[in-house]
Amino acid sequence: MLHLRLITPADRTDAVVRLIEKTVGTAHVVVLPGAARNPVGDVVMCDVAREAGDELIGGLRELGLDRTGSIAVENIDLSLSKRADKAEDEAPGEGADAVLWEHLADATHEESTLTVTYVAFLTVATMLAACGVMLDNAILIVGAMAVGPEFGPLAGISTALVQRAPRLVWRSLWALLAGFAVAMVLTAGFSWLMDAFGLFSRSMIDGARPNTAFIWKPDWMSFVVAFLAGIAGTLSLTSAKSGALIGVAISVTTVPAAANAAVSLNYTDYSQTWGSTWQLLANLGGIVLAGTLTLLAQKAFWTWQRKRTPEPA
Repeated sequence: MLHLRLITPADRTDAVVRLIEKTVGTAHVVVLPGAARNPVGDVVMCDVAREAGDELIGGLRELGLDRTGSIAVENIDLSLSKRADKAEDEAPGEGADAVLWEHLADATHEESTLTVTYVAFLTVATMLAACGVMLDNAILIVGAMAVGPEFGPLAGISTALVQRAPRLVWRSLWALLAGFAVAMVLTAGFSWLMDAFGLFSRSMIDGARPNTAFIWKPDWMSFVVAFLAGIAGTLSLTSAKSGALIGVAISVTTVPAAANAAVSLNYTDYSQTWGSTWQLLANLGGIVLAGTLTLLAQKAFWTWQRKRTPEPA
């Protein structure tokens, strides 16, 4: 269940309450006239089944409540109420399958902004991956994958494409490309410094490296794995099962590929540089394509669910 706390102008309170009452899957409606001070208005609270939340939030935005008042949404961890159980039973589908588009757009917008913290995480992850590829250490590669924050902008691109929001597409794309560019340049400098201290050497980049050689040898399996990871990652975001993102992060070679491209460029091994670059692009493209198709499928599914759900009496 979701808990909504709304601040509404007094002249729109009746319309807001009517919308809540006619939305399938709502319960526990509370109206506090004149309780709000900033902005001035009434406070309306209610609980709604997660699977009906997107429809209700969309209706509230159509009433202009996001501009003239406030819409705050919280997850309810425990609700002991027969009315809440009845609301969840009446709502279409299952809560775990529901997509809250407003929440998804807001989350991906935040994760798709080029910030110092985002670049720092991506740079550190790329440097860790550089150590991993030079030492042929799979554990370091896995650790670098888990640290990398690049799934945020990738999810932002998919969400923006489905929602037809070109500004978010460009914001996410800028965060992705600029972030990797900065991380790769700094990692190239890092590898030069490590070479100066005798910790990296040309023989490392020229060695067989059986545990990490796949990073600069892209094939169709690279795309397939990225595509499947994109599906899993998108589902984890839309279903609020964020724990699955860790598994997604360590299944694709975006950060390791960027690291190997930077290190091999520093040693003028251009064949590995191009191979790693193609590996990076294959992974990024597979994740974006999978995320977009997954969101389109979820959108179509919930449209169908709403059409087959009867209106409340």
